[in-house]
Amino acid sequence: MKGLLRFTVILLLLAQSVMAQVQFEARASKQSLAMNERLRVDFTMNADGDNFVPPSFEGFRVVAGPSQQVSQSWVNGKTAFNKTYTYFLLPTQRGQLTIRQASVEINGQVYKTSPVKVTVTAAVEQPRDPNDISVSAEDALHLVADISKTDPYLNEPITVVYKLYFNYNIGITNFRELDKPKYNDFWSQNIDIKQLQVEEGRYNGEKYRYIVLKKIVLYPQKSGKLEIEPLSLDIDVELPSNRRTIFGQMIPIQDNKRVSAGARTINVKPLPEAGKPVDFSGAVGKFDFKVTPSRTVLKNGESLDLVVSVSGSGNLKLFSLPKPVVPAALEMYDPVHKENVSTTLNGMSGRVSDSYAIIPQFRGKYPVKPISFTYFDPSARKYRTITAPEIMINVLDGPDVATPGAATPDAVPAASGKNPIASRAQFKFIKLNTSLVPQKSEDFLGSGLFYALVGLPLLCIPLLMLVRKKQLASDADVAGNKARQSQRLVRRYLSEAGRSMGDKESFYNALERALHNFLRAKLGIETSEMRKENIREILIQRGANTDSAHQFISLVESCELARYAPVSSGSIKQDYDRAAQVVQELEKQLK
Repeated sequence: MKGLLRFTVILLLLAQSVMAQVQFEARASKQSLAMNERLRVDFTMNADGDNFVPPSFEGFRVVAGPSQQVSQSWVNGKTAFNKTYTYFLLPTQRGQLTIRQASVEINGQVYKTSPVKVTVTAAVEQPRDPNDISVSAEDALHLVADISKTDPYLNEPITVVYKLYFNYNIGITNFRELDKPKYNDFWSQNIDIKQLQVEEGRYNGEKYRYIVLKKIVLYPQKSGKLEIEPLSLDIDVELPSNRRTIFGQMIPIQDNKRVSAGARTINVKPLPEAGKPVDFSGAVGKFDFKVTPSRTVLKNGESLDLVVSVSGSGNLKLFSLPKPVVPAALEMYDPVHKENVSTTLNGMSGRVSDSYAIIPQFRGKYPVKPISFTYFDPSARKYRTITAPEIMINVLDGPDVATPGAATPDAVPAASGKNPIASRAQFKFIKLNTSLVPQKSEDFLGSGLFYALVGLPLLCIPLLMLVRKKQLASDADVAGNKARQSQRLVRRYLSEAGRSMGDKESFYNALERALHNFLRAKLGIETSEMRKENIREILIQRGANTDSAHQFISLVESCELARYAPVSSGSIKQDYDRAAQVVQELEKQLK
């Protein structure tokens, strides 16, 4: 028993001795350094360890490391082992900084270093060896944000071009964006740069090479002082040094630097209140305004397209187009909006338009009132208004305005088919002398022709009454007339979609209008009620089967998706055939 106790004590003493010999410590190359100096930190252990965990290095930026060195020697039968993890740090702030504990696992036991305190002072001027041809990354890299205008008007475009200047003696191997600027209170558009190109220029009067990294067009959305956040980059570079190979070639030094373009303040001027028209919708730039009808003379059941368009340069995507005012006798559908806009360093330019489908309900002449468009011209510093002239729509035939049960339009239609007689023509010359010609004596009374002529009007009266009754019922059926007109419009849009298969956008716009007008014709659903969540339910309630309703919703979703995704010509043909089949099936199924 005593032997066992003695053996246990010896083992404990040996284990304590082994544990006491393990060392793990942190050593800093300096206790005090300047902001522009580097600090070397070594984490050294005298036994092989695993799961090394470095500290977070708060207040420092790691510019190199970790590098690992291992050495082992045998002297007089004794083994010496040393393992070191080395980091090179650059301070990011002044003051007393602490390098916290690192940890490692050795022989199943976790060891930690003691914290190391370092004092960081202001940057100091470092003497340069005149024979040293090495280049510092601090002086060789500069990121600049060129802003075209610092005092724009509200919604007037400005451009921001980010340029990276670098010395002729260095090479850039890689760069990463650390912090992308957020353009709060700006509408922004990035201009793609297909390939980075090195150009020559000057920075602070000295020759540099530079690369244009980003181009941004900004439209300020509110007045006052607005901040543009800085762009920050982390750049890997190769610097020349005094080291040479045995053949005399210079050995470059790998280095790293973070650069920032710096925050900029833009003073946005508000648009002047003096002289601002009531109908101003926020357009800023130089524009042309047009209102163009596809036709002005049409028959009952035909339709026309009224296109309201604005072209020029300015904030084309940031204002609404004026809406035409038409009489109630002209039924106007929701517009189809089109944009053909390109963005360059000068801002947006192109054309935007709203196309309205209009169907007349009655015969007559109807005016579309003049439409005005107002914009602010920043170069002239004043508002300008363009007014499109009145457009007269002439409907040649169709139900009369005075038809019982029909709605009374706001516009005054043309007069009925009777031509007015001028007052000077109400009395005509009457001949006083007559030339009588004797007629042959025939017994017309009692003849078959006599009774036929007498009885024919009597027989036609019921037929005329029936025709007149049907005509009145048809004219009074405003909802039915709308349904028939919508069906004709569906056929028209389907044929238009068939003609536009070469143009994806025109095809899917025409197809979507056809599907919506089919719902108007069959279900009486207004455009504002056409939401996918209730269309399927209404179709099924009205007698459509589940598969047909699903196919219809799938077509609507295809029209929406095709605006943003590429579509092949085969898919366009397939969607057209599906639309014709689904409309035909629903025509039979719906009650």
